[in-house]
Amino acid sequence: MRQRYLALLSVFASLPAMAITFQTRLESIEWKVDGDQFECRLSQPITDFGVGEFVRRAGEQATFRLKANGGMLAPGSATLLAAEAPWQPGRGDVSLGAVKVNNSQIPFNSSQGQAGRLIAGLLEGRSPVIRHHSLGGDSVLEVRLLPVKFTKAYSDYQACTAKLLPMNYEQVKQAQIGFPGGGDELDPHARTKLQMIVDFLKADPTVNHIELDGHSDNGGNRLTNRETSRRRALAVMDYFKAQGIPEKQITMRFHGERYPLAPNTNAANRALNRRVNIHLERVAPDEKPTPVATAGSAASTS
Repeated sequence: MRQRYLALLSVFASLPAMAITFQTRLESIEWKVDGDQFECRLSQPITDFGVGEFVRRAGEQATFRLKANGGMLAPGSATLLAAEAPWQPGRGDVSLGAVKVNNSQIPFNSSQGQAGRLIAGLLEGRSPVIRHHSLGGDSVLEVRLLPVKFTKAYSDYQACTAKLLPMNYEQVKQAQIGFPGGGDELDPHARTKLQMIVDFLKADPTVNHIELDGHSDNGGNRLTNRETSRRRALAVMDYFKAQGIPEKQITMRFHGERYPLAPNTNAANRALNRRVNIHLERVAPDEKPTPVATAGSAASTS
């Protein structure tokens, strides 16, 4: 396909500012919706080019991207438009700004804001258009999606996004459970946060190892603080176990006041330091560490 595109550019090389447009014929337009708890995709195949698709990951808003059959776009910059549909002339195109393009299978990803405006434009009958100028500026390649049949597909896409988890792996793999009031009991906010983590663990069994690091402020002596941090980590571990997470997947450490997030110079900072850090990992069966409950000798990086 890249060879075909280069051949077209060669044919038009001697002509001024020629445009090559990739779009699917009106009667062949289709939108596809697929996904799961982790990601939803709303896509339109583009004849002779690839696919244009909106992608929304758990815990995030959608972005828009192209998937090209080969390196169709040269590296550089392209303009993203919510363009008037061919059958609605006179409305004018709306520029959504530039996107950085490379020549990989996925030439670019839009920002979340750009994707939201493209979706709003599609609901109004506008077409997402990517306009890319050649290095010398003597040719333009356009990739266009059409809004035909979009409303029904968007409804199906919304049904998919309603089932997304609250967070994705990048968001959930590092977490902190606070004990701002002191003690070692989980407050409602902590339980809500832990339940979101549990829901993710149950949805993605490949995330199979949990590291817990208990911490305290410097309010007591060294032995008391270490015991307090142990009880906090144990409270989090007991919550996971009560929700069906196997104990063999959990490693627990406790550090007392040794690794504060902030200097213990005021009440607000001391509240920050009363915490359990949670780190989730995907560990191969032959690499799984033996669960332990010890006073740690290294700071948690969570």
